[in-house]
Amino acid sequence: MNPVHIPVLLHEVIDAFKDINSGVILDCTLGYGGHSKALLDALPNIKIIACDQDDMAIKYCQDKFKDYKDRIKIYKSNFNQIIKQIPQEDIRAILADIGVSSLQLDLNERGFALKSDNLDMRMDKENPLDAKTIVNSYSQDELQRIFIEYGELPNAKSIAQKIINTRENKEIISCKELVQIIGNSNLQNRSVSIATLVFQAIRIEVNKELDVLKELLNSIQNSQIDNAKLAIISFHSLEDRIIKDKFKKWQSSCICPPKAMRCECGNNHAIGKIITKKPITPTADEIKSNSRSSCSKMRIFNIKRQK
Repeated sequence: MNPVHIPVLLHEVIDAFKDINSGVILDCTLGYGGHSKALLDALPNIKIIACDQDDMAIKYCQDKFKDYKDRIKIYKSNFNQIIKQIPQEDIRAILADIGVSSLQLDLNERGFALKSDNLDMRMDKENPLDAKTIVNSYSQDELQRIFIEYGELPNAKSIAQKIINTRENKEIISCKELVQIIGNSNLQNRSVSIATLVFQAIRIEVNKELDVLKELLNSIQNSQIDNAKLAIISFHSLEDRIIKDKFKKWQSSCICPPKAMRCECGNNHAIGKIITKKPITPTADEIKSNSRSSCSKMRIFNIKRQK
C-alpha cells in the first residue's frame, strides 16, 4: 500500500507547535501518519506518541516510521482512551484530526464513500455496529433521530421513510444503493448534498463520534497535562461547536451559575487560554490541491493550569 495522502492544515499545525523544543507530542489520530512525520522532521528534539483504532493504519505506519522508531510509539486505541494509557508529565502538545481518515475513505471495502460497493463505515473493524445494520434494522423513528441530530436534515422523516420502504423488499447492502434511494441533490441554500449529510449522520452513529470527542476533551480536562498546546481539527459544525464550547468553559475561572449574586466557587477553575478566537481554516490553495480540506477548522488552546 502506497497511498497519496495530503495532511489537512499541515503548515498551520507545524506553525502552531513550532516553539515546542522538547518533550512529547501526542497525535491522537495517526491515520497515514502525515502530521506525525512532518512534526518529527520539523522538530528534531521532540518525540511522538500516536494512536489509531484502525489496524490497517497502524500496520502501515509501523513500516512508515521504521527509521524513526526511537522517536515514535504507536498504540492501538480510540483517542478517547489514550490519555489514560500513557505518561502525561512530558506531553507538550496534543493534536487531534478528528475527520474520517483518507485510509478509510479511499478503500472501497471500508464502505464510507458514496460510491462504495459496501456499507460499513466502521473506523474500528472490531466494532459490532456497522452502517448496514443501522440502515436495515433501525426503526423509522431511530433513523429520523440520527438524521436530525447528526445530519441536521430538515427532510429527515421523508429520507427515513424511503429507506424503510426499500428495505421491505430487499436488504440495502451498498453505499451506492443507499445514495440511489435517498438521492444526491443539494439542500436548498446549502452547498452540501443530502447524501453527504445522511452518510455523516450514519457514520457518527456507528462510531459514536460526538461522544468520543466529548470523552477526549473530558480526559484532557481531568488529566495532569500542563503547559501544553492542544490543537483539534474538525470537519463539521457539530464537532466544532463542542470544541468551541469546551474551550470557553476551560478559559473561565468562575464556574458559578450565571444568576449567582457573587462568586462562591473560588474563581480559580481556568485550565488555560484560547489561542484561536476564530478557527483556522485552509487557504484557497490548499482547498484547490486537496478538496477534502475545505470543511476543516482548527482551534487551539493553551493548557496552563492555575496552581
